[in-house]
Amino acid sequence: MPELPEVETIRRQLAPLVEGRTLERLEILDPRWSRPLASEELAAAVEGRRIERLGRRGKYLLWSFVGDIHLAQHLRMTGSVLCEPDPEPAHTRVRVHLGPAPRKAGVRSQESRAGRGGRHLAIVDPRRFGTGELLLGSPARDEFFAARLGLEPFDELFTAEHLRGLAKASRAPIKALLLDQRKIAGVGNIYADEALHRAAIHPLRSAGSLSGAQYARLRETVIEALNAGIDARGATIDDFRHVDGVSGSFQDQFLVHRRAGFPCPTCGATIVKMVVAGRGTYVCESCQARPPADRRSVKRRAARADGRSRTRPAPR
Repeated sequence: MPELPEVETIRRQLAPLVEGRTLERLEILDPRWSRPLASEELAAAVEGRRIERLGRRGKYLLWSFVGDIHLAQHLRMTGSVLCEPDPEPAHTRVRVHLGPAPRKAGVRSQESRAGRGGRHLAIVDPRRFGTGELLLGSPARDEFFAARLGLEPFDELFTAEHLRGLAKASRAPIKALLLDQRKIAGVGNIYADEALHRAAIHPLRSAGSLSGAQYARLRETVIEALNAGIDARGATIDDFRHVDGVSGSFQDQFLVHRRAGFPCPTCGATIVKMVVAGRGTYVCESCQARPPADRRSVKRRAARADGRSRTRPAPR
C-alpha cells in the first residue's frame, strides 16, 4: 500500500505537471471510485476548473481547484497515477484529461512550448480499492480530514510528549498505535516495522508501557524511516510506481521488513515474521526484545505442549 513517502513522491512528481492546468475532462470508468457520489456528479463538479494546488494529507493526495473545490484521492492498496502511459494499463479506473500549461513570462524556447500541451493521466488500480471524494469548500475539507487523520510525524506538534499522550494507558501493541491513521497520519506497515527496529522496540510491546526516552527515540525513528523512504522515492513491493512508471528503491534499504529468515543487519540474528495488529510484521527479537509478559506466555504455552506430549500414551 502506498504510504506517506510513496504518496509524497507522487505528489512531488505530479504537482509541476498539473498545477495551473485546467481539468478539461474526468472519465470515471469504475463507479466504485467515486461512491457514494455518482461518477457524473463528481466529474461535473471539477471539469473546467483550474488546479490551484496538488497537496497531500497523510496518505491522501489533495487536489484543490479554483472556487474552493477539493478532491481527496486515496490510492489504497494498489493504486498509482501514471502520466501519458502508452499503452494504457489494463486496470485503468479513471482518466484525467488536462488542458495546456499556462504560459510563463519570458519563456519562449521550443522545448517549453512543446511542454505546454495538454496531458493525460491514468489512475490505475488492479484491486479497485482506491477512492476519490469530492469536498465542497474548506470547512468540508478540514472536517473530512479531522475525522480521519491525526498529526503527521513531520508536524512540529508531533513531539515525544504528544506521542506519549496518544499511548497513555493503552495496552494495545505499539505497532497498532503507529498504524492508526486517526492518531498518526501516514505511517503504514513498512515504515512502522522499520521505525520500531531503529528504535529497538518490539512491535508487541504495549503502547502505554514505553519510557520517556523510548517515546522520544521512536518519534525520531519514525521521522528517520519516512525521510529515508522519501529520499529513495518510495518502496515498490507490488504495484507502486512513479508517475513515469519507474519503481521506487526503498525496498533495497529495508532493515527488517520482508526480510524473514535473513540475518539482522544490526546484530546478525535471524529476522522473524509474526502477525501484529492483523498485519504481517518483521522483527529482530535480539535487537527488539520481546515484552516480558509475552515471553512468559510463550514459555507457558511451550510447557503445556511439553506436558501433553509426556502424558500421551506411547504408540503401539
